[in-house]
Amino acid sequence: MSDSIDLAALNSATKYPSIPTYHVLGERGALTEDATPFVGDVVLTEKVDGTNARIIQLPDGDWFIGSREELLAARGDRVTNPALGIVGVLRTVAEGFSVRDSISVFYLEVYGAKVGAAAKQYTGTGQVGYRLFDVATMPVEVLGRPVERISAWREGGGQSFLTEEALAIAASMEGLPLTPRLGVIAPGSLPTSVDEMSAWLNASWLQTQVALDGQAAGRAEGVVLRTADRSVIAKARFEDYARTLKRRTQTARTR
Repeated sequence: MSDSIDLAALNSATKYPSIPTYHVLGERGALTEDATPFVGDVVLTEKVDGTNARIIQLPDGDWFIGSREELLAARGDRVTNPALGIVGVLRTVAEGFSVRDSISVFYLEVYGAKVGAAAKQYTGTGQVGYRLFDVATMPVEVLGRPVERISAWREGGGQSFLTEEALAIAASMEGLPLTPRLGVIAPGSLPTSVDEMSAWLNASWLQTQVALDGQAAGRAEGVVLRTADRSVIAKARFEDYARTLKRRTQTARTR
């Protein structure tokens, strides 16, 4: 099947869509007071700071491994792209995947040694890990569309993401560790202001739960908030809140 697939179409259809920030980003990357509305219970998961990767499973058993932006390897490849060490970490995982009826895309964060500026937060001895954070499915027919239409379809929510329950089942079936589940709260319990959210993050979620060894610095990147059916998803990162509050303080001093 992979021999007849348009790789540009496959790459576009399986990219991970952008996740909005919980508080809307305004000018110069500063957060505004407009918060993402949630209805129903909110699942909290740790946001791991590494590099985004994907394993694409085709219905005939073929698979591809990609970074956020490009495909890096496929089943049977003799030469692969070593970018960010993704293929070296995930090839064995991809080779053991179950075959499904539709295209399935497993989105993982690869983190640890030499993976981004936050590597020291997760390891002090050069370890590398990965965590599954989402799975999407899509019909093969999507790949027959022009790449421009595929991109618009993807960013418009065309991909079908698994619910929290189905995601846990898929992770168990493939033996993949999920990003840490931090809890489930009612939407009314979420902080609404930037100040409150910053305080909430620092009080409860400062330490990572995915350190790879005892020498890791251990600071988390933030929290992802999602409904159980994944109809709403947003991220809250420590650095966004720290930057916003610092700018507000500086502005107040100059007045």
